Amino acid sequence: MKAAVELRRDLVLVGGGHSHVLAMRMLAMTPIEGLRITLISPASHSPYSGMLPGLIAGHYTFEQTHIDLARLCQWAGVRFVAAEVVALDPLNRRLSLAGRPPLSYDVVSIDIGSQPELDSVPGAREHATPVKPVSGLWQRWLAAQQRVNEQRGAEEYCIAVVGGGAGSVELALAIAHRLKGKSLVLDLWCGAPVILQHYNARARRMVMMALQRHGIRVHLNARVTEVESAALSFADGTHAAYDQLFWCTGASAAPWIAASGLATNEHGFLAVRDTLQAMDHDDIFGAGDIATQVNHPRPKAGVYAVRQAPVLAHNLRAVLLDTSLRLHRPQRRFLSLISLGDKRATAEWGLLCATGRWTWRWKDRIDRAFMARFETLPVNMPLTPSYRLPASDSASLQPVCGGCGAKVGADALRGALAQLRQDYPQHCCGTDDDAVVVPAPAGAPVLQSLDVLRQMVSDPWQMGRITANHALSDLYACGVRPLSALAAVILPYASSTLLQRELQQLLGGALHEFAAVDCQLNGGHSMQGPELSLGFTVNGVPMASNGALLTKTGASPGDQLILTKPLGTGVLFAGHMQLAADGRDVSAGISSMLQGNGAAAELALAHGATACTDITGFGLLGHLLEMLAQEHAARLDLSALPLLNGAIEQIRAGTVSTMHASNVRANEPFLECTASVDEARRQMLFDPQTSGGLLIAIPAHCALALCEALQSSGYAAARIMGEVVALNPKSTALVQLHPSLQ
Repeated sequence: MKAAVELRRDLVLVGGGHSHVLAMRMLAMTPIEGLRITLISPASHSPYSGMLPGLIAGHYTFEQTHIDLARLCQWAGVRFVAAEVVALDPLNRRLSLAGRPPLSYDVVSIDIGSQPELDSVPGAREHATPVKPVSGLWQRWLAAQQRVNEQRGAEEYCIAVVGGGAGSVELALAIAHRLKGKSLVLDLWCGAPVILQHYNARARRMVMMALQRHGIRVHLNARVTEVESAALSFADGTHAAYDQLFWCTGASAAPWIAASGLATNEHGFLAVRDTLQAMDHDDIFGAGDIATQVNHPRPKAGVYAVRQAPVLAHNLRAVLLDTSLRLHRPQRRFLSLISLGDKRATAEWGLLCATGRWTWRWKDRIDRAFMARFETLPVNMPLTPSYRLPASDSASLQPVCGGCGAKVGADALRGALAQLRQDYPQHCCGTDDDAVVVPAPAGAPVLQSLDVLRQMVSDPWQMGRITANHALSDLYACGVRPLSALAAVILPYASSTLLQRELQQLLGGALHEFAAVDCQLNGGHSMQGPELSLGFTVNGVPMASNGALLTKTGASPGDQLILTKPLGTGVLFAGHMQLAADGRDVSAGISSMLQGNGAAAELALAHGATACTDITGFGLLGHLLEMLAQEHAARLDLSALPLLNGAIEQIRAGTVSTMHASNVRANEPFLECTASVDEARRQMLFDPQTSGGLLIAIPAHCALALCEALQSSGYAAARIMGEVVALNPKSTALVQLHPSLQ
């Protein structure tokens, strides 16, 4: 009997910088059996720094200049965790994340870039718009651009850029090009006697000519000593006004690097050896701007991060496989290409320099070639792992047997529960008994429901939260307040250490949701299998003091129908699995699934709802038909249907969930259209949902008040999207679809 592949080590990549995205691509092409890789990044998209000036200038789109990390991770088989690391514990090999439980690792690599040095100048942190981290520059620029466009009157709007290096020069030129024709003054304030101090004289001259051509006022020897809300103060005692300030001075390191106790240079950047390992820790690597090679210090530039990637990928693999490492020797000089705003560029190599439109086309080809590595991902992936962790030689492992029910070992289970009980002492309440008492008020009926999900997101903490909300939704649809839950979890085959880590993340995510609604997790059952699945049996009592429940079939003709959350999770995650969905849309879909339905149920009860159901696997139409129960019919306003961003585009591209066709076969015979409708929007009626919204029937005179209350309570997409009508005995259709009922 062939042994199951067991996960044994955790490699965690912190940050989606240039070194990491390239190394991750390389590791995916030569996978290691038994290795689990996780990428942690605050956002789904990582910018390519070389193209950001072109983005601001209007030469590129957001998609052309950003790497979709969610898509890349889906292709590479890497877990994607959208979070910010705030601390590192090298002794316990643990990363602290903002707003969620820590994540453990066996080997970690850090590539988070740098941030602006704001604290050396009073007022800069409070009043300046930092250019770094570059991942947030686009949103900061859009906000500034809007303010310029909204400028009224004859006064010129003043934008100040503080810097003097290549980044500040490119930013100023890009802004000038983008806002050409606007009533604008653009100042570049440089504390040094020249801009581009480390460039040759001819390159500086070419760039100065470009700045003059764009009307940018360059101020040299202008060292800023204080920043106020609308003014800069300088070392010579002078002052200058501004309306918008961009700060692009020297880089600094995230403070948690030094706070972790790791060796750093005098500026707080992670000190690494030529193997890219931290000075005193073989299991910690650093690359890109956050790291500095102590033997070969270099300026902060993206080209060094790109060149580090092959060595980083090799050495991460080598330290896991216990093979020899390579040394990285960064080049002493590199080709520097500076964008000049208007599809011109200056190239510098040592003493050589060239400027013109052809130089920009050269730069454009280089940049597009880099991005093409992540736009068109290889389809012929290895069928078998290229390497095997030393401890996961499948020939030496006993196959997981059925005699023990493939249970998760007691050590892993005990360790996970001990931590969870510490984190959630009031809500992780399991005992050593084989059964527990369901807490309930005396005389109150206890209602129960069960839901189980296969893994749909790679982040286990988010998966735990989504599954908890999905299970609780059945109670909320009945107007029931949750009291307790039991878990049923199947974990992929893994070592005891990784099983414990996974349980803590999954159940920690679930407890995050349960604790928020005062629901106890009283235990459950765990086992191992080929893929992850998680479910909960949930119990509760009526929310209403009189014991009244929301039923599925209590609606009457004249009631209006309200949907509380947008549709589209089914098609979005089908697209994500096919590498066709935008990571921002996937993130928005996850946010929708993480929104619970408890507050919506309470509002529905308070406003006199007559019927309610939650939208899950059968899609909106399937669950609406259950609500009608062949006793009534309904008219739907297709234009009012709330949809997640990107969902309709996936449908139009031919992407559907696997359950979509079954929903069509079962429910389409009961649907008729009164006029020509948008076919893609019609198909959204069949899209299966996970942790979807509530469909509420309510008397017409109460509907608007409920809809407004829902929107005020965070259900921004809540819409009145139809009404219940009398059944036509001469028609087989139960639902009439209208392009618009307005």
